[in-house]
Amino acid sequence: MIANIGYSALVLTLLVSLYGIGAALLGLRKNRPALVDSARNAMLLTFPLLTLSALSIIYLLATNHFEVEYVASVTSRSMPMYLKVTALWGGQAGSLVFWSWLMSAFASAVTLRKWDRDREFLPWVIVVSLVTLAFFLALNIFVENPFTRLWALPSGQVIEKMLQPAGSSLYFPTDGRGLNPLLRHPGMIIHPPMLYLGFVSFVIPYAFAMAALITGRTDDRWIRLTRRWTLWAWMFLSLGLVLGGRWAYDVLGWGGYWGWDPVEIAAFMPWLTGTAFLHSVMIQEKRGMLKQWNMVLIILTYALVIFGTFLTRSGVLSSVHAFAQSAIGPLFFAFIGITFTASLSLLMQRWNVLKSKTQMTSMLSREALFLLNNLLFLGILVVCFWGVIFPLISELFTGQKVTVGPPFYERANGPLMAGLLLLMTIAPLSAWGRSTWQTLGRALWKPAVAALVVLVAVIVAGIHNIYALIGIFLASLVIAVTLYEYGRGIFARRKRHEGNLVIAFLNLTRRDPRRYGGYLVHISMAMLAIGIVGIEMFQTETQGTLSVGESLTLGRYDMVYEELAVFDAPDARNVARAVVSVYKDGEPVGELYPRRDFFYDSQQPMTIPGVRSTLADDFYVLLVDWEEISTNNATFKVYHNPLVKWMWLGSWVFVIGTLISAWPEKENSLVTKRSRQRVAAVVD
Repeated sequence: MIANIGYSALVLTLLVSLYGIGAALLGLRKNRPALVDSARNAMLLTFPLLTLSALSIIYLLATNHFEVEYVASVTSRSMPMYLKVTALWGGQAGSLVFWSWLMSAFASAVTLRKWDRDREFLPWVIVVSLVTLAFFLALNIFVENPFTRLWALPSGQVIEKMLQPAGSSLYFPTDGRGLNPLLRHPGMIIHPPMLYLGFVSFVIPYAFAMAALITGRTDDRWIRLTRRWTLWAWMFLSLGLVLGGRWAYDVLGWGGYWGWDPVEIAAFMPWLTGTAFLHSVMIQEKRGMLKQWNMVLIILTYALVIFGTFLTRSGVLSSVHAFAQSAIGPLFFAFIGITFTASLSLLMQRWNVLKSKTQMTSMLSREALFLLNNLLFLGILVVCFWGVIFPLISELFTGQKVTVGPPFYERANGPLMAGLLLLMTIAPLSAWGRSTWQTLGRALWKPAVAALVVLVAVIVAGIHNIYALIGIFLASLVIAVTLYEYGRGIFARRKRHEGNLVIAFLNLTRRDPRRYGGYLVHISMAMLAIGIVGIEMFQTETQGTLSVGESLTLGRYDMVYEELAVFDAPDARNVARAVVSVYKDGEPVGELYPRRDFFYDSQQPMTIPGVRSTLADDFYVLLVDWEEISTNNATFKVYHNPLVKWMWLGSWVFVIGTLISAWPEKENSLVTKRSRQRVAAVVD
């Protein structure tokens, strides 16, 4: 009964979406605002309908309805309730419903705003949003149905069908196969929703961009309307990537956070274009430039969102993240092709209208540096895109799938990422319109001296790898420049208005949250860079089989194997847990408990490392294997990961900076600032 309700809600949502598309288009053609309002109501209706469908799946998961194939494939009786609920996005069919539910929530939310000033955008935003939603709903209804049930035929064969075949009866397995152990980590509970939120949020700016192209609006109104949508989309997608890295670090046994896995890259690519877009729209807002370029970036971002979903769910890539082989691949490919072609056709029709009257007059101006920043991001995108699709092209033409490994990405992207760090130091100090080497030099020399002091300290500490020194210097320079800019603003404000430094800092940030929130994001990127340099340049590892009491040495660390216990846990898993003592420079620093969990329901293991983490380094221990209990010998793999904690701390700074950037500005200060910008533009 519940399965029928959930499936009917999916079908009804698709019909409502198609009605909304038709009503919006007909309302435009016949000039009947009532039809457009009806389409708006239809889009609002999709959210409660999909909520009903999603709740139906959650109910089936939580109550062990194993006659539903999706429930049997992702849950078991031994799983805790929170994992059963989050199994909604633990499998392919459920994750597509979850994607559609988020899409309907965001599309409904955007229609609730006041449209008095932007009435011409409304029908096209509805059409673009509902076309995207309808595509995902069609995938669920016709290809990946989460409500398909198991039926036993008279011959004893069990088949999957939504409707009951003649002569069959419902088949009730005694238990399900359980969720993949790799997906039972807390990071994977939060990681997919963050990625989906980022993906879905980017659909809204794209819908407004298409509306602007169709209606011929060449001003920056659509950008102002969607700025916070873009910021939230970027933040969610960034968090999704960081959480995915943390999950890989804690569960996959890579000893690291990122393996240039194809599905990791599939989520990274829209982040690259989205980041470029966030920087580029500021040029259009402040200088009226790069209108064509911004359209290209948002079209690319939308296409890469769909392309990333396609790569993850089509089964065309080999990845620990990817879902199984599926028939949805060709459908995704066709949808990407149609929407991308239609978007570019619209852009070409408006290309001349979008030309900017303002020209760049200085290669050192902020807009020129932002454009160079964009080109570097797109350079990284080209490297990543080629690395992902090359195995597919190779298989198509040669019959052999060639693997593109981390060395390719690291060698190609390393210089580009260093260039981005360098631009983070120069761009904040440059001016809109025109800058010179002299003005930049006067602003840069103090932060440069601070960064050089850090560099000398690092060299004295014994680090001589030239690439590491360049990375640390650039990251230090980004932090120094950002703190210098903060300091100048704080002391200038304190000089004009009495108050302590804390109040001056808070008032400064509140006065221009977009700028100073962005500065915090730059600091977070520098912290991430420090962590990347540490683990990529200086990671060391060793492996050995030990008897109880024996030790393993790695650098300044010694690890002593104390004991091993093998036991059954209450949640139907077998646990092999080692106890090791860790010494640094001969002094005890604690105990670690690496373990290997084997889940009986899914018949799959999961490795959990023992980690001692400080700002300086992580000592990371994996239990690889063990012998009979009578001998208690165990094999350990040990990593020393310098500075990796800076990555996780940097992610928190990033969240704070993004939240500040998205904070609403006071209307009076916003008007004053924009009037000053217009005056400056006239003077230029």
